[in-house]
Amino acid sequence: MIKKILLTVCLTAFLAWAQDDEDDDEGFVSAPAAAEVEAPEDDDEWASAPSGGSTATMDEGNEASEDFNEGGLTSAQRQERIDRKKFEEEQRLDEYANSERRRDWLRNRLMLQIGMGSRYSFMGATGMGMSFGIGAEYILPQVLLPIHFGVYGSYGFLPKGDDSDEEEYSLEGGSGYKVGVNMYLFPKNPLHLGLSFSYGTVYFDHDVEPDKTTGVRSLIAVNGYQADILISYLTNEWYYLQFSVGMYYAPVLAKTGAENPSFRPKANSNTDAVVEYVSRVVNKEGEEGMSKQGIVFGIAIGYALPELFPDDTEKRRREREKARARSGAAGR
Repeated sequence: MIKKILLTVCLTAFLAWAQDDEDDDEGFVSAPAAAEVEAPEDDDEWASAPSGGSTATMDEGNEASEDFNEGGLTSAQRQERIDRKKFEEEQRLDEYANSERRRDWLRNRLMLQIGMGSRYSFMGATGMGMSFGIGAEYILPQVLLPIHFGVYGSYGFLPKGDDSDEEEYSLEGGSGYKVGVNMYLFPKNPLHLGLSFSYGTVYFDHDVEPDKTTGVRSLIAVNGYQADILISYLTNEWYYLQFSVGMYYAPVLAKTGAENPSFRPKANSNTDAVVEYVSRVVNKEGEEGMSKQGIVFGIAIGYALPELFPDDTEKRRREREKARARSGAAGR
């Protein structure tokens, strides 16, 4: 009996608990369902967010588009690109100009020179020394052939000195000149082979008999023609070096009698029917008078003056310096 009562109570309690769970389930909505129910209410809020973000993005794009130019670059970037292109173009032109200069070191060059020997401006007998002088030369651009022609002139002087044979006598000094035309080969190489043809003072000697009152042996200098072989060093730099060796020819020394300055009338010959002439100089080769031809040489250094005739690279460099100076003055 007691067992039946306890069983009845337990069954009643179980039924009551099951009833409570069903009642609770009626008000319970699962999370997915709640999300589905609440989604429509939130759609308005979530829909507004993308709309607002899109508007902000469009506004920012409109503002940025004002600073953007073609190609998607800002004005600063575009200016930088223009400057870079200009710089690259200048570099290309500079390289081309340098290449042009390397192909021709000689064009439009003006040289101021100092030297000694036959080109600056005359030489004498072997062992008698040479003159010192200055010169100027301008090398013309090549016209048809790969050869450059240049014109030059020099002026030199021979200093007065003591007679090496007799100390009581001295040797007279003097001056001379020379003008000529040069022809240069190998313009692409720093070493240029050339030929020179000139006219001017070419040779000198001294009278063997000194003046009785002053004890000075007078200078005998003659004019003539000269041909030289030149070896010159010249690049785009300022320095210039030249060696020359050649031969002179003095037509006046080929004459006889009074027309030849290296002869004088023989003493007491005026009483004779025929006037005899004797040499005024000492000729170690046993010949009378001065030699009408002979070998001469010279050496010179110079300044090539690149600033007077700038090439394209130098011109653009000067323009850039002027532009920077103007921009700097405007910035102040």
